[in-house]
Amino acid sequence: MKIPTLPFTVTDWSQVAATTHPGETGEARWRTLNIGDLRVRMVEYSPGYLADHWCDRGHVLYVLEGELDSELRDGRTFKLKPGMSYQVSDFGDAAHRSSTKTGAKLFIVD
Repeated sequence: MKIPTLPFTVTDWSQVAATTHPGETGEARWRTLNIGDLRVRMVEYSPGYLADHWCDRGHVLYVLEGELDSELRDGRTFKLKPGMSYQVSDFGDAAHRSSTKTGAKLFIVD
């Protein structure tokens, strides 16, 4: 990930319009700031959310609230709680998808 040239920028996430993305179950609400090829998001997953796809994009993901289960296509699973993060590169070690029983709020840079 390379942060493109940009001025010092402050983001009030409450002022960024949310978009809704249905999962296989539940939904994700994204507040997104695009800076060139860089995407910065505040994401909220509803309780019972399961992603509708396997993702190969690299991310830095930080859990703010709730619990997130990250499943890798190779069968490994990880439970992330507030204060935890994961980092994965584009087409990295394994495609991944997210789910949550309780709901989760995340900060993601990709």
